[in-house]
Amino acid sequence: MEQDRIEKREFEAVKKLAEQSAPRCNEFLHDLVTVPSPSRSERLACERVLREMELLGYRDVHLDEMGNVLGRVGSGPRILAYDAHIDTVGISNPTHWRYDPFRGIVTGGTLFGRGASDQKGGLAALVHGAALAHEFGLPDDVTVWVAATVNGEDCVGLAWQYLLNETPLRPEVVVIAMPSHLGVCYGQRGRMEVEIATSGVSTHGSQPDRGENAISNMMPVIEGLNRLHRKLEVDHPMLGRGSLAVTGITSQSPSLTAIPDGCVVHIDRRLTIGETADDALAQMRDVAESATEGAEVRLLHYGLPSWRGFTYPTDKVFPAWETAEDGAAVRAAMATAEQVLERTPRIHRSAFSSNGCATAGMYGIPTVGFGPADELHSHTVNDQIPLAQLEPAMAFYATFPQVYSESSQG
Repeated sequence: MEQDRIEKREFEAVKKLAEQSAPRCNEFLHDLVTVPSPSRSERLACERVLREMELLGYRDVHLDEMGNVLGRVGSGPRILAYDAHIDTVGISNPTHWRYDPFRGIVTGGTLFGRGASDQKGGLAALVHGAALAHEFGLPDDVTVWVAATVNGEDCVGLAWQYLLNETPLRPEVVVIAMPSHLGVCYGQRGRMEVEIATSGVSTHGSQPDRGENAISNMMPVIEGLNRLHRKLEVDHPMLGRGSLAVTGITSQSPSLTAIPDGCVVHIDRRLTIGETADDALAQMRDVAESATEGAEVRLLHYGLPSWRGFTYPTDKVFPAWETAEDGAAVRAAMATAEQVLERTPRIHRSAFSSNGCATAGMYGIPTVGFGPADELHSHTVNDQIPLAQLEPAMAFYATFPQVYSESSQG
């Protein structure tokens, strides 16, 4: 009982520190939102994170070869990693926004702007929360590395493929500042990106019967893909079923008065645990071959340079992942969130994909997600974050290392 009272006082002290740090964290978040940082153009935002880490007393603050920002607190042998991607999706039509997406307008306690929810709000809380962990008293055996990663929207997980393959960083647990609405995420579906191409014979648009329309040849392929989506059978107890959606279509033609001789569709295939990329590709090839002669199915490959001009090619396959609910990472996340929030937190899977597809899905590192904001606002014209959620998020990041260190002993 005495130990429980001491722990409660410690959490109250951290929450007080978070309250004191909130104005500066809010200012940092505002700066991040007002600096556009679409994938592969994150330089200014990365430089802002570098300055904040240095001002907060981080050690070994640096940019790596790809352009990720890294800094650490603590110097123990047990390595924990905090992650938030700094890049955002773009702006398709600014007139659809209620507020300018790059002004960081605050109204009713909510900050609006591109990236506020995904994941600049989490990044701001994470950078300040880890600094509070050092101020609060990080366990002697723990080092926390904070990574503000790039290319996350362009190619999720790529930054961590690079970090884990090419640098000495080897964390035993990873916390991702995803917009979980202060809930604990312990798994996500994976995904893969695929193209299917059909061909035809071009002729003048006034005489279509003399040619072969590649778009018409694609129509039964799309119908078959829609049927395949409805028939996907693998159903994971936590992640549910996979899915398939045609998300883009382009055609190739000499002009708009000519029959197209090429057509390509883009497919977003969400993978659940129990499905493999090879199996999913085989399913799509069966659909394409039975629908149209000569259709070509292609797994997409990523090889674009980062903002520093660095390329790290990879196939666009991002595995599903689940961290054991009874393991140290999830137990510590739940216990930390419960004490910070003074209620039982929601435990759930995220609907989206994150860098956990690399840390957990590819490399098997126990990974959890916890962050401010709601994923429902991610990538929308109402992108937003309730500023009141920054304080509990900071308190979580400040205390998780101690709770995890104690819960994973032995």
